[in-house]
Amino acid sequence: MSEPGVDDLSKIRSAMKAGQFSDALSYSETVLNQDPEQADVLYMAAVSARYLKKIDRAEHYLRRLKEVSPDFGRAFQEEGHLALATGQTARAVSAFRLAVRYNPALTASWIKLSELCAATGDEKGAQEAHAQWQRLTALPRELIAVLNHIHEGRVLRAEEIVRAYLQKHPRDVEGMRLLADIGSRLSVLTDADFLLETAIELEPENLQLRIDHIQVLRKRQKYDAAKAQAEFLYDKDPQSPLFQSLLAIETMHAGEIERSLGLFEDVLKVLPDDLAALTSRGHAMKTYGKTDEAIASYKRALSVSPLHGDAWYALANLKTYEFSEAELDQMRLALQSTDLPLMSRIHIQFALGKAYDDRGAYDAAFEAYRAGNALKKQQTRYTSEQMEAEFEAQKRHGTKALFAEKAGVGHSAPDPIFIVGLPRAGSTLLEQILASHSEVDGTLELPNILSLAHRLRGRNMLTDRERYPRVLHEMSAEDFERLGEEYIETTRVHRSGAPFFTDKMPNNFRHIGLIHLILPNAKIIDARRHPMDCCWSGFKQLFAEGQEFTYGLEEIGHYYRGYVDLMDHWHAVLPEGRILKVQHEDVLNDLEGQVRRILAYCNLPFEEACVNFHKTQRAVRTASSEQVRQPINTAGQEQWRPYEPRLDPLKAALGPALTDF
Repeated sequence: MSEPGVDDLSKIRSAMKAGQFSDALSYSETVLNQDPEQADVLYMAAVSARYLKKIDRAEHYLRRLKEVSPDFGRAFQEEGHLALATGQTARAVSAFRLAVRYNPALTASWIKLSELCAATGDEKGAQEAHAQWQRLTALPRELIAVLNHIHEGRVLRAEEIVRAYLQKHPRDVEGMRLLADIGSRLSVLTDADFLLETAIELEPENLQLRIDHIQVLRKRQKYDAAKAQAEFLYDKDPQSPLFQSLLAIETMHAGEIERSLGLFEDVLKVLPDDLAALTSRGHAMKTYGKTDEAIASYKRALSVSPLHGDAWYALANLKTYEFSEAELDQMRLALQSTDLPLMSRIHIQFALGKAYDDRGAYDAAFEAYRAGNALKKQQTRYTSEQMEAEFEAQKRHGTKALFAEKAGVGHSAPDPIFIVGLPRAGSTLLEQILASHSEVDGTLELPNILSLAHRLRGRNMLTDRERYPRVLHEMSAEDFERLGEEYIETTRVHRSGAPFFTDKMPNNFRHIGLIHLILPNAKIIDARRHPMDCCWSGFKQLFAEGQEFTYGLEEIGHYYRGYVDLMDHWHAVLPEGRILKVQHEDVLNDLEGQVRRILAYCNLPFEEACVNFHKTQRAVRTASSEQVRQPINTAGQEQWRPYEPRLDPLKAALGPALTDF
């Protein structure tokens, strides 16, 4: 989708400002004839048509706008104005509520909501809307602009404005909160954490800061700190459903399953139709192996709203759930709704893909997966070229000479067992096998190494992309020792007392050189799977975040090819036997033999429980949670075969890695 010219937009806006709506509509339609998917132009066309009382045209442009940009808040604001113009008060209220859900900086929507709620006797709704309007009007205009840019997808522009504002007002808490929000959206989580921590010191009673901080701490997997903030809020108001729900989620992460479920029940006693609580309760049930209860909770959410995509995808993501024909019809109907949020649309497309796949309707399944991935890809800035440059930098700077020169550096702890590779390559199975051993704690996909690599890159990532890994040549023995010790200490919160623990963040394969230098006695297992199985499985899996390369067949093929090439490099430049490669198909075909091989590499005695891994009771938070609770089977092999006629782009991108992996 191309951007409209600045002159085009200025021309349309000038005409509208002058009240020349006929000219504005004509200019808009000229632009849309060239490119019919311009959100700003569609919006202005709808507004101009409404002022001209061309109601059908206005509704036509609004429908197209919501198809192009489902979460565009001003589209729903304009729908509210159009509904009022045609005497549809209930529709107007609904539209204005959606408008402020997608963009809470829309003051006109808050004003109209306040007026309409008061007129219909909803005093509480009127007061809440009025309070939001007052909060917005009290903000500096720069911060209102930042809010608008954030919620209309212009995050980098929002960052420019708020940074300039904070240079003049360095202790402005709302500015700090907004910059932290931007940091969180851009995955600059260390900075977001620091900003919110500082803001809370300045205003310890500002509860919104603590709510935001919980989200960032959870993303950083700092679960104890997140739980402490949630406890603070809960103690402030134990009857608040929001605070109950936040604490329920954090106690779930802390392994306090009974308390977590009890808190969700408290929320649902007061708000029985709360979609977030019903879905989160389902996630908690799934994490701890209570599959039937999880399904019931997800279905309850869908009975409240069939547009709740999160619950549809949660059912699909169980892998073992089969959708009924009636449920298939409900999902197809939901996709026809212009009120369906973008993320729900993505969730439902992936769930439909799974439902069609189960029925052997492979053309329909592929189209659903393709559509879901295409929508998700719009939200990312990932490029294969940038990732390939990162791989090449690791090879260029992570040389045999570097590792020879730095031999003996780092922290001596042997505790970590890193499981690296691509997602959907069998890493959860290997983790479950190892976590079934009495001397190994199974943890999570820990973000610590990725966070450390981000720190080493510094703040000039755009102007000096290779500062890391180049900086590894400049660091002292003390630096490597300190960083290794830091990793051991910051991951301790995830452990339960065993001498060893797993870290199965798959993307750590990009940083094996760093791992070797800071933790020379850690074990590194390369979980590898046939490229077509691995890549197809990744393409049809909707990852929460961090795996942007999976949203296109070419992208995932290039990534797999780069991974094989980089792993060949690590095997060549690191001491022989430093990394253990485990082929997923070998584990399926000779479970006990591969278990013995893995345990021998980790210097662990053989235990039968590792072969009977599916009997191990533990929390599993990945997409394979239900699969690793079943005995070993080959059901996941060659699932790409029915789709082979459509996979030529993937094969071409894989190149030599298609056969040499």
